[in-house]
Amino acid sequence: MLSYQLPLLFPTKRENLFMTTNTPSSENATQHCLNTVQTALEDLKAKNIKILNVHELTEVMDYIVIADATSKRHVKALADNVTVEVKKEGFIPLGREGDRDSDWTLVDIGAVVVHVMTPQAREFYDLEGLWSSPEELAKLAKKRTD
Repeated sequence: MLSYQLPLLFPTKRENLFMTTNTPSSENATQHCLNTVQTALEDLKAKNIKILNVHELTEVMDYIVIADATSKRHVKALADNVTVEVKKEGFIPLGREGDRDSDWTLVDIGAVVVHVMTPQAREFYDLEGLWSSPEELAKLAKKRTD
C-alpha cells in the first residue's frame, strides 16, 4: 500500500513546495521542473513563454510560467502536455483550473505555477504586471503615463 503525506496548503518551507515521487534537492527540483515545463510548452508550439521569479513576492510559489496559445483548443492541449510531461518526470501536479472551452488554464505544480492563455486573456489579466517586482511595477506605471 502506497502512502504519502499531503502538502500543506501554504507550505512554511520552500522544500515543501513540490510533491514528487522522488526526493531531489529543492533547488535542483525547481530547475528540473522549469526545464520540463518549458520543453513541454515548446514541443506544442506555445508562444511568448515567460518565466517570472516570484520567490521574493510570495511564499506560495517560486516561479510563474506564462505562455500564449493560439486558440482555446491549443490552451487545453498545452496544459495537458505540461501535466503529462511533469508527471513523467516524477512531479505530482497539485491542481488545475480552467479547462474545456477556456481561454486560460492554470497548472499548479507547487513551486512552479503554469498559466496557459490566449493572447487576449493574457493582455486583459496582465499577470506580468501583477506579479512583477516593485521595480518592474514602477517601470510599467511610467510606461502607461507616457
